[in-house]
Amino acid sequence: MKNILILGAGRSSSSLIRYLLQHAANEGWVVRVGDMDLKFAQKKISGHERGEAFQFDASDDIQRRKEIAEADLVISMLPATLHLEVVKDAISAGRNVITPSYVADEMWPLDNEAKQKGVLILNEMGVDPGIDHMSAMDIIHSIEKKGGELQSFESFTGGLIAPESDNNPWNYKVTWNPRNVVLAGAGGTARFLHNGKLKFIPYHKLFEHTTEIEVPGYGKFDGYANRDSLKYRSIYGLENIPTLYRGTLRKSGFCRAWNFLVQLGLTDDSFTIENSENKTWAELSSAFLPNSTGNNVESTFKKYLRPDDQSLEKIKWLGIFDEKKLGLADATPATALQKLIEEKWKLDEGDKDMIVMWHRFVYLYEGKKHEQQSSLVVLGEDVVHTAMANTVGLPIAVAAKMMLRGEMKLTGITLPTLPEIYNPVLGELKQMGISFSEQHRVLN
Repeated sequence: MKNILILGAGRSSSSLIRYLLQHAANEGWVVRVGDMDLKFAQKKISGHERGEAFQFDASDDIQRRKEIAEADLVISMLPATLHLEVVKDAISAGRNVITPSYVADEMWPLDNEAKQKGVLILNEMGVDPGIDHMSAMDIIHSIEKKGGELQSFESFTGGLIAPESDNNPWNYKVTWNPRNVVLAGAGGTARFLHNGKLKFIPYHKLFEHTTEIEVPGYGKFDGYANRDSLKYRSIYGLENIPTLYRGTLRKSGFCRAWNFLVQLGLTDDSFTIENSENKTWAELSSAFLPNSTGNNVESTFKKYLRPDDQSLEKIKWLGIFDEKKLGLADATPATALQKLIEEKWKLDEGDKDMIVMWHRFVYLYEGKKHEQQSSLVVLGEDVVHTAMANTVGLPIAVAAKMMLRGEMKLTGITLPTLPEIYNPVLGELKQMGISFSEQHRVLN
C-alpha cells in the first residue's frame, strides 16, 4: 500500500483528491489529506474508504517532518510560501514532491541535493504554470523538429466565469485566490520582448496596455502582461526569440474599468485605514479624491478620472460610492476591496467557471512565415469541481500516478517542459476532455 500525502485541502485540491481516490483501489493507494481545518479535509475525503483526513499545521516542524517521512509521495497544495520547508524535509527524507506553484528562487539551490538523494521535485504542475508549459513545449518542439525557426511566442491564460453564469457587468467572478485578483501585477514592472526590443510596463499603466485576443467560439478578451516574460527564454529554450509575451486574460472591458480602481488607489496594500470597520465605501473613495465642494463622490470621481460610461457602470455596480460600511478592522484599501469583490463576485450555487488559455506562435518554415494559434477552453462542473480545480489538480494527479508507478525517472528541481512528462500528461488530459483546438495559416 502506497501512502499519498496531500498537504492543503483548498479550492484547487478537490479534483486532485477525487481522481486519486477513484484510482486508489486499483493502484493500491491510501490518500491522506491534511489541512489546518480538519472539517475541510474531511469534506474533501467524503468518507471514502481509501481516504484519511487529519489536522495539519504546516508550521509545526515535528508534525510536518513525521508526515513527510511516512509518505511515498508528497503533494503540496499549501500557499506557495510554505513549499520550501516541505521540499527541504522531503529531500532529507528521500521523498518525491509535486506542487502547482512557481519555483521560488530559494528552491533552485536544492537541486543538487535532490539529485544526490534521487528525489524528484516537480513544480509548476497546475494550469498556469503547468498546462501552459506542457502545451507550449509540445508545439515548440514540433516546430523545431521539422526545422522551423520561431519568431514569436505569446501566451495568455484566464480564470473566468462561464457564459451561462455570466450575470454581472464585470463579466467576472472569483474562482481562485481573491487576494491575488486584487493585487495582480502590483509591486513590480511587467517585462517582455517585442520585435527584439525589451518592453516595460509599470504597474500604474498595466491595465491600460492590453492586447485584444479572440478565442474561436468564445469572443474577445483583454490580455494584460504578466510580471516577467523574460525568464521563459531559458525555460523554453528560446534565448534568441524576438517576441516573447505572457499574460492574463479578462473579458473585454474588464481591464479598462479595473484600471480606474488602480488609479484611484483601492489596490494599495501599503497602509492601514484608521477606524476602517466604521468607514463607508463612499468615505474611503472620497478620501482618495480631491476636495470638491458641493459634489458627491461619484461626480468627483467622474471629474477626476473621467471614466467611460461602461467602466462607470461597472464601478457603480461594485459599490465604491455606497454608504455601506467596509465592516473590516485594520483594513488596507486592498483588503477592503478584496472583501467587497468576494461579496459581489461570489460564485452562486449552480454557477460554472471557465479556464481560457491561448497561445500564438509565429515561425519561419521553408521560406514562408506561418502562424499557429492554440486555444483551450474548459468549463467547470459545479462550484466544487470547478474548471480551475480540474485544470490545476488533474495534471498533478496524472503526474502522481506516473511517479508512483515508477514511470518518471527524473530527479532534481524540475518543470514539466520535457516530453517524458508532457506527452503522457497531455494525452490523459485529452481523454478527460481537456484538449486544445489548433488553427494554422501561412502569413506570406
